[in-house]
Amino acid sequence: MTQFPPQPSPGDGGRIAEGFHSLLKNVEQVISGKTHAVRLALTTLLAEGHLLLEDVPGVGKTSLARAIAASIGGECRRIQFTPDLLPSDITGVSFPPGLDAARRGDFRFLPGPVFANVVLCDEVNRASPKTQSALLEVMEERQVTVAGTSHPVPPPFLVVATQNPVDFDGTYPLPEAQLDRFLMRVRLGYPSEEAEFGLLRSEGRGLTPEALSPVMNVDEIGRLAHAATRIVVSDPVHRYIVSLVTATRTADPRIRLGASPRASLALLRAARVWAAADHRHFVVPEDIRELAGPVLAHRLLLTSEADFARSDAENLITELLGRLKVPR
Repeated sequence: MTQFPPQPSPGDGGRIAEGFHSLLKNVEQVISGKTHAVRLALTTLLAEGHLLLEDVPGVGKTSLARAIAASIGGECRRIQFTPDLLPSDITGVSFPPGLDAARRGDFRFLPGPVFANVVLCDEVNRASPKTQSALLEVMEERQVTVAGTSHPVPPPFLVVATQNPVDFDGTYPLPEAQLDRFLMRVRLGYPSEEAEFGLLRSEGRGLTPEALSPVMNVDEIGRLAHAATRIVVSDPVHRYIVSLVTATRTADPRIRLGASPRASLALLRAARVWAAADHRHFVVPEDIRELAGPVLAHRLLLTSEADFARSDAENLITELLGRLKVPR
């Protein structure tokens, strides 16, 4: 049977924008002065993706994940990634409840901490590659397979992984296959001088993520995410996305491995949510330009010469955008 795309509605953008900005206002009670980063995080949530927060310690990465979970009335579970963490510590285990059950082959499943709406993978690059790979299936298929049986995770499902970009001792770089499963990489950055002044005046007694009241429930998040799939994308914008992603593979000798087709789809999904949050029911090229860095940069593998020259993947994306003709 032929599958037709969902029919757009001019009201979709307004409904999504209302919910989006309610979430934004709520989260900013905890994460102040970082509106752009919070918008990117919420876009990832409604685009049904996963988020990689790459920044130095103490800038609010954990608080952001918990604030998002509290704002949607969802469960947040934290996994502290360490070298001795096992895959089963993430996914869960099957076990017999007794000797008789073991003889009968009667096993029960004990879910791991990955069974939550928001899963915070703290310092994800400190676990071994084998343990990191335990996230691959659940991030892509939203299920965990243990002992041959698949167990779905609850929707919505958002993995928020953190890593420190300046601390390399005792870390394992995330493989390309895993990086490709993160819709965006976001850096929170240090607060502004005024925001840090306010933090000092309150002596850290501000609102905590756990004190936030939900502004919507997990079912409403699902409906908004579905409505976002109806945001209109014209053929020129589709081709603009393809041209940009293709350019990462062929247009610059400093890039050893460009973005995959999964990246094209990720950029499309994110742009739909971004447009809707701006009260529009259609995507414009500026949405693509705004999101290209966070969506594509972490997927690029640069040459050793580019690394030596301290080339930055986000700057390369900006250069590629400058070479492309913007559709009108």
